[in-house]
Amino acid sequence: MIGALAALLLASGQPAAVPEPEPIVVGESYTLEALGADRAVNVILPPDYSDQPDTSWPIVVQLDGGADQDLFLGNGLEKWNRLWGRSQPAILVGIQTVDRQRELLPATSIAGEKAEYPTAGESEAFRKWLADTVLPLLRERYRNDGTIILLGESAAGHFVVETWLERPDLFSGYAAISPSLQWDGQSLALTASAPVAGRPPLYLSLADEGGETEQGMLALLGKLGEGQAYCFSDRRADLHHSNSLHALMPEALQYLLPTDADWLEEYGLGLRCDRGGPALSAQ
Repeated sequence: MIGALAALLLASGQPAAVPEPEPIVVGESYTLEALGADRAVNVILPPDYSDQPDTSWPIVVQLDGGADQDLFLGNGLEKWNRLWGRSQPAILVGIQTVDRQRELLPATSIAGEKAEYPTAGESEAFRKWLADTVLPLLRERYRNDGTIILLGESAAGHFVVETWLERPDLFSGYAAISPSLQWDGQSLALTASAPVAGRPPLYLSLADEGGETEQGMLALLGKLGEGQAYCFSDRRADLHHSNSLHALMPEALQYLLPTDADWLEEYGLGLRCDRGGPALSAQ
C-alpha cells in the first residue's frame, strides 16, 4: 500500500516525503593557542568508547591533523586497521598545524631554505606546547592506557625524529614517514651521537625522495645502535613522497601498536620493514 502511494505521488509530480538528515558526529575539537595562533586539537574516540567505561586505549597523536589536513585520512586508516585486527584500536588526536615549517622544523643554516621558509625554526617551542598543554589534557580527559604514539610525515616526520632524539620520554613510540631529513644539510641525522639506542621504538620509511633526503635517512640508520627497537620500511622502488602517508600509516600503527592477529601475512598485511629489536608488546 505504501509503495503504491509513493508511486502515485511520483506519477503526479509530487515528491515522496523524506526524513530530515541527521548529522554524523565524528569527534570533538578543542581550540588552543600555540606560537601566537589558534589551532584545533581534534579527538576521535573509538566507536565503543562510551559503551566500555572500564576500558582504556592507546593514543595516536597525528601531526598535520586539522579537519582540512590529514585528520580524516588518518581516521579512515586507523579504522581500517581495526577492521583487520592489524593494530590495536586507539584514540586518534589530530594536531592542526598553521605554519608547518615554523612549527615543525628547527632553524636552518641553508640560505635557500631560509629564503623559501623565512618563518621556520620554532619546532622546540611547538614541542614544549605539546608537552606542557596537549599531553596533560589528553591524559586527564580520556581513558588512555599510558601508551601515546607520535606520528608525522614529511616536515612532520622530521619533527618526529627530532623529538625522538631530543625528548624521547614524551611519547611511547614514534612514526616518521618520509621525514624531511634533508633539512639544514641533513644536520639532524649527521649530528646525532652514535650509537643511538635505548629510546622508544621508532618507525621510519623512505620513498623515492632521493638526494639529501635519502642520504639523511641512511646516515640516521647507520647510527642506530644494537638494542634500539626500530622498523625501517624501504619503499624507494614503489612509493612516492606524495603517497607514502596513505600507504604506510597502517604499517606504522601495526608496528607500534601490534595485535595477536595471526592472519595478517595471509592477507598481505605483514610488516615490510627491516627491524631491530622488539616494538611495544601487544596488549
